[in-house]
Order: sequence, then C-alpha cells, then structure tokens
Amino acid sequence: MKYPIYMDYNATTPCLEEVIESMIPYFGQHYGNAASKSHPFGWLAEDAVEIAREQVAGLLGAKPKEIIFTSGATESINLAIKGVFEYYGIKKQHYITCQTEHKAVLDTFKSIENKGAEVTYLAVNHLGMIDLDELESSIQDHTKMICLMWANNETGVLHPINSIKKITAERNIIFFTDAVQAAGKCPINVEGIHLMAISSHKFYGPKGMGALFIRHNHDLPKPLPLIEGGGHEKGFRSGTLNVPGIVGMGKAAEIQLKSMLHDSHRLEKLRDLLEAGILEISGTQINGDKGNRLGHVSNISFEGIEGVDLLRMVNKEIAVSSGSACTSISPKPSHVLAAMGLDADLGRASIRFSLGKFTTEDQIRFTIEFVKKVVAQLRG
Repeated sequence: MKYPIYMDYNATTPCLEEVIESMIPYFGQHYGNAASKSHPFGWLAEDAVEIAREQVAGLLGAKPKEIIFTSGATESINLAIKGVFEYYGIKKQHYITCQTEHKAVLDTFKSIENKGAEVTYLAVNHLGMIDLDELESSIQDHTKMICLMWANNETGVLHPINSIKKITAERNIIFFTDAVQAAGKCPINVEGIHLMAISSHKFYGPKGMGALFIRHNHDLPKPLPLIEGGGHEKGFRSGTLNVPGIVGMGKAAEIQLKSMLHDSHRLEKLRDLLEAGILEISGTQINGDKGNRLGHVSNISFEGIEGVDLLRMVNKEIAVSSGSACTSISPKPSHVLAAMGLDADLGRASIRFSLGKFTTEDQIRFTIEFVKKVVAQLRG
C-alpha cells in the first residue's frame, strides 16, 4: 500500500525503533508479572516498570512515585475528574474548564454534571485564548478543580499555564491539566500542578499507554480510584501492569526529553515554511494565536470550499485531519473552531497540519504545491 505523506502527528506518532526494541523482550523473554514479588520473573518486570516510571517522571519534572500508569489519556482524564468528584461525595461541588477542551474532558464533565456537579465552561476569544479575569471571577467558595489543557489539540494554542498556576495556588484549588499534546513536544513541568494527564502514543511511544501525575505531599485531595481490585499503582489503578507498554512509554519519554528542543526548533521552521506557502492562496487564514502555540501545528481555513471535498482530495497525497468531526451523513464543524467564532462553513473547510520527527522540507514543499492544486480545482 502506498501511504500518503504523514502530517497528522497530533493524532498519533509512529513508535520509534528504539522504543519497539526496548519493548520486545518483555513480550516473551521477560514475561513476568510485575506484581509477583516472590521470584525473579516478577522482580525483573517490577524493576523495568520502576525504571520507566523514573523516565516518565523525568520528562515532567516529577517524582517517580507521582506517576500512575493507565491505559491512556482518556482513562487518566476520567480518573482525575471523576476520582475527585467521588472524593467530595455529596458535598456541593463546582468545576471550571473551557469550551475548547478535548472531548474526553468535556464528556467527563458532562457525566459528573449529570450527577449533580456544577461546571463552568469558559469562553475563548477569536484566537482561542481564555480571559484570566473571567477565570478568576468564575471561582466560587465550592470550586473544587480548575481543568485547562496545556496545548490545544486542534490549533496548538497554549493556555497561560503559569498564570493559571498562580490563581489556583492563591485560592488553594486543584489544578488539573490535559498535557497530552505538550508532553514530549515542548518543555513542561508539574510545579504548581496537582494532576496532569499524558499519553504515550503522542510522543513516539506505544498506543494503549498513558499516565496520570498525582502530586504527593499536598493538602489538596487525591482522586479516588475508578478501577479497584488488587491495589496496583498505589491503589489508584488496579490491574495487571502492561509491562511492555510501560517500558516503551519510558523509553519514548527518555528519548524525547533529550531531543524535543531540537525537534521543536526544526519543526517550527518547517511549519512557518508551510504556512507561508499555503497562505499565498487567497481566502486562507490561520486559526489560533500565531504567537502562542506549539511549533509543529498549523490549523488553516479555506474560504469558498466544501470541507468534505477538501479533506477527501488533500488526503489522497497528504494525511491530515480536518477541524471537523465528520460522520458519514453530514459534517459538523469543530467545537474548538466554533467556540473561536468561525462560522460553520469555514470551520468545516479547515485543515490541521501537524508535523513530526520524520517530516522533511521536501514533503513541506510538495504539500504546498499539492494543496494549491487541490484548492484551484475545487474553486474552478
């Protein structure tokens, strides 16, 4: 099968060869259960898990004991939000999040809303940025958590994390951040954060692996477990550990800690080259704050084109995602772009280009010319 050029690194990343090699022994040769404490098979597996825990902690500036392995970011998000909601039980509870959060966050908040929680969904401006004054004015006496993502998955826009940390510290409120698109892509640190979700396959590790950072030695509560039975992962997430996956996630974290600054500088130059070329097309615009976003992401709208046709034709040669969540019946504009004020037609005719470790300048130049050709055909 001839694959198109891959420019959908925000959706997933290829597992690095070094990561695959690190995992292979733990599928067969070293197959012990990390919870088996009485023999070398278990000891070796447990040692591998703890090394990986240190590697993941190193990527986040955390302590190894603060890393809880999960099946992915969605589980981590559910554990953070629902676990805190369960901790407070029947008490009056209020949470603050944002309209442009990932669906895993929004759907989880809808779930606890249905069980009695109050949730404030902050608006964003046309650049995808929240108003910090609105955030502060939304805080109530019974606000239990502020949940805001580090970087938006569709636009790459970065929330003002340091300012949010200051607000939550002053009010002694849990700060939970979905750092899925930021971890391994740009420097991040858990200082001032109480809960953080990350996903292995977003930074060249295996799918089906994630982690939740849970701050220790703090008076704010930790989430109650959603999965019980055996007390694994310090009681936060029971179940036999996926040792190969954990080893792979750790290896990917170790590699990205060393390479992400070089990668981000290189990719930002390629992203700028891509945008300069595509914005030569009339009726195009960048969605999001151009000066405050991840260096490898570009979300571009194309006026006067049907979004489904645009995505179908571009994907013949370039693997990209739309800002839309489409069904086979009718396309729906992205909730992120809609919150930013884009009308439905322009929201549907938007493409997210997300570059990665294996993106080349030749691929960028081909993409520019191919997109220009597609747009000319659709407008012709």
